[in-house]
Amino acid sequence: MDTKAYVGSVRRAAEYLRQRLPRAKAAIGVILGSGLGRFAEGLGGAVAIPYAEIPEFPVSGVPGHAGRMVIGEIPSPSGKVAVAVLQGRVHGYEGWAPDEVVFGVRVLARMGVGSLWVTNAAGGVNPDLRPGDLVRVTDHLNLTGLNPLTGPNDEALGPRFPDMSQAYDPRLGTLLDEEAARLGLRLGTGVYAGVAGPSYETPAEVRMLRGLGADLVGMSTVHEVIAARHLGLPVAAVSLVANRAAGLPGGRLSHAEVERVAAEQGQRLAGLLAAAVAA
Repeated sequence: MDTKAYVGSVRRAAEYLRQRLPRAKAAIGVILGSGLGRFAEGLGGAVAIPYAEIPEFPVSGVPGHAGRMVIGEIPSPSGKVAVAVLQGRVHGYEGWAPDEVVFGVRVLARMGVGSLWVTNAAGGVNPDLRPGDLVRVTDHLNLTGLNPLTGPNDEALGPRFPDMSQAYDPRLGTLLDEEAARLGLRLGTGVYAGVAGPSYETPAEVRMLRGLGADLVGMSTVHEVIAARHLGLPVAAVSLVANRAAGLPGGRLSHAEVERVAAEQGQRLAGLLAAAVAA
């Protein structure tokens, strides 16, 4: 990767959005996972721009990902909070390189966001988890075999060796816990294992993941979080358990089932996210 050219691409994409959007500087950045786009639909005064219209922006081809940058507002006790949302993401299994997977994160940072809030639909590795459960991610295992920071480092994006001891910000985590309690939502906590996909895990792999300490498994998130922490952005993440992992009772795995559960339960996650962002 030509690092200088890449940073230039990030800057051009952010500048394009500044010209197109009435509120190009946002306080909060959000990434929405499979079937979880409802949060963006609830923003006030929202303006949406398809990724395909943004210079050099990777475009998702996975069902359940709208593929739009949406910027709008959420009411808060101190006024209105400007929020920039990636309504859908790209994945490594589509053929995108790790630096392309995190391109949107870096554009959000260039737009001035002060924190990143990430959602995903995940498989439940922990046998206590059921489809529809909400789980706050407290840590992750990057088992993709790749890292978006591989290659020459540009200090414009962050230091060569970023600290990942608090990949998920405790303060934002506490805020999510408090808002979930206020809304009467059950919010668990767990470790997310990021894998390459696109095939689902075998029962043996799920047993391995459980032995490594994972509660959740999915094909996203970890690279985005690494890039955000590289940039110094605090991160919060919530998984919606869309299915029980292979080998656990619960039937065959399919993306259609993931989308169905996300469609049925996504409003609860959207409500929690809106409340936490406003707070």
